[in-house]
Amino acid sequence: MSDTQNVAEAVPPVSEREVILDVRDLAVDFTTEMGRVSGVQGVSFTLHRGETLAIVGESGSGKTTTINAVLGLLPGNGDVTSGEIFFRGTDIAGYSEKALRGIRGKHIGLVPQDPMSNLNPVMRVGDQLAEVLLAHGKATRKDVRGKVNELLARAGLPDAATRARQYPHEFSGGMRQRALIAIGLACQPELLIADEPTSALDVTVQRTILDHLGSLTRDLGTAMILVTHDLGLAAERAETVIVMNKGRIVEQGPSAQILRDPQHEYTRRLVESAPSLASDRMKPINPGALTGQITEMPVILHVRDLVKEYTVRSHTDGKRKTFTAVTGVNFDLHRGTTLAIVGESGSGKSTTARIALRLEEPTSGLVEFNGTNIAHLRGRGLKTLRKQVQPIFQDPYASLNPMASVGEILEEPLKIYRLGNRAARRERAMDLLEMVALDASIYDRFATELSGGQRQRIAIARALALEPDLIICDEPVSALDVLVQAQILELLMKLQTELGLSYLFISHDLAVVRLIADQIVVMKAGEIVERGAVVDVFTSPQHEYTRMLLDSIPHIASRGTAG
Repeated sequence: MSDTQNVAEAVPPVSEREVILDVRDLAVDFTTEMGRVSGVQGVSFTLHRGETLAIVGESGSGKTTTINAVLGLLPGNGDVTSGEIFFRGTDIAGYSEKALRGIRGKHIGLVPQDPMSNLNPVMRVGDQLAEVLLAHGKATRKDVRGKVNELLARAGLPDAATRARQYPHEFSGGMRQRALIAIGLACQPELLIADEPTSALDVTVQRTILDHLGSLTRDLGTAMILVTHDLGLAAERAETVIVMNKGRIVEQGPSAQILRDPQHEYTRRLVESAPSLASDRMKPINPGALTGQITEMPVILHVRDLVKEYTVRSHTDGKRKTFTAVTGVNFDLHRGTTLAIVGESGSGKSTTARIALRLEEPTSGLVEFNGTNIAHLRGRGLKTLRKQVQPIFQDPYASLNPMASVGEILEEPLKIYRLGNRAARRERAMDLLEMVALDASIYDRFATELSGGQRQRIAIARALALEPDLIICDEPVSALDVLVQAQILELLMKLQTELGLSYLFISHDLAVVRLIADQIVVMKAGEIVERGAVVDVFTSPQHEYTRMLLDSIPHIASRGTAG
């Protein structure tokens, strides 16, 4: 008998393990200016020791409200109005804040979504971890440093002692997320709640982070709730899946059963909307795409021998050194088509996009837009380039002015370029709202009042305001749930068809690229390792790195038939 079989037989089935969390008929209401609003209703589920449960659903489905109720972290206007939350047999739904502080961190750990905003930027990472250990009596002043280093090392951070002395801004996104995992598991909690722990990370870092998280929770026997909008991730990592919509659970059960044979219409829509490597491109966008003659179409963006170097100070000896972010990059983007640049964090894809936007100056090489070398543009010429090349950024929450109304956001580019009078600018803003399928009533609302999907539509409308030829999309859907993501991708395709737009599409999500792009460039460590038509690269990747990227993507069917 193999070692694997011995281990498998030693682990009892989920139903026979100790119940860690039992939520019964939970209801949460919020007090708003419009009166009482229901957040979640009738939510019930059970979680056993060592079990991983995924809660999936789009933004506003109630999944985050549910875990905040469990943690006692509802906002001031939110209340648990009915139901019970049994943690290790004790109902904690009515616990005081003081009592809950004794449970949070020590018995229930949390890995929040955004590592940059959830780590104190002016406090060393090791000190933040030490604070948790000392607060819960898991270390003394004498031995805390050793335990901090041990926890960071277990979370997969190399040279833990050095990393402990650094600040969050000195970490990559993946390293910051590892630090949050170390903090969440510092006190060896019985339950860990991971809220979208890898949504902003590329696929290879995501897999590494989740592998570490899985091994650590297995070693400790920790139960985990994984909150995610990524169905592939839920299928791959969770034994049980809960699907939420409009504050209610619409379906729950073994992950393989739920995601392979969904019974509820909403679950079916989620599964159908999830991008897949097996998907076809959303729709052909021009005659050249239909006949496979994209490379015969006019070139709108021509990049040759692009190099970008930075001078950085070494962490070890303090000396200034040259870091090469991009080296020898060549590609052509043809008019009316989409070229995707993919790769891990640090591959150079976003640096390349920033150079194309003239937000960065190349160290050497050539970037031509419509036959003009953009490095030579100054004054009026540069202003014209800004009009013809527009960006759409990743974060729909950070890229819009929270103090400006939607109308002001859309009319600002028109004012800068002195296009039209007040009435004409308002009319253009209304046309733009219609173009991105938003109601005219949204004109006077503020960005803070809008959902993520609505905000990203506003960002797209703003990019279209000056009638550009090229739009550079930097991870435009990575922060959105699958249903909204599908809607935004369909919108981008529709606009490309109607307006003849060209897209330079930066992404770490190869399944999304499969849906929208014609050509693909794969970058690693600043260099292009593979390029070609999307269908060719995805069906027959030639470079080992491309194959690794494709293999790292979570798949809905990845858990086999086991539940």
